[in-house]
Amino acid sequence: MSVNNADSVPLDLAKQMQQASLQASQLLKSLSHPDRLLLLCQLTQGEYCVGELEGLVGVGQPSLSQQLGILRKDELVATRRDGKQIYYSIASDDALAVLELLYQRFCAKTDA
Repeated sequence: MSVNNADSVPLDLAKQMQQASLQASQLLKSLSHPDRLLLLCQLTQGEYCVGELEGLVGVGQPSLSQQLGILRKDELVATRRDGKQIYYSIASDDALAVLELLYQRFCAKTDA
């Protein structure tokens, strides 16, 4: 039971910050692998099936499937089936916001 007084505010804030830091840490862990980061960067451009992603990012099928599986488990990508094809798209607004910042800081400088 939480008491609404000045003494409980820092404790509540500390708990909120601890939870937020765990969520942020998990997101950063997911983004820290170069192949996963590359896949997510490509998915900022739209929805793609596995075959398209393989050609666009240059990651071979076994590794591609493994990394997409991790992104799916971490709820960063969503899937949609159309016949035999599975399409991937970004499902996390937090991941999209971080990717946009990373693009501005690292990729936009190299655009001609």
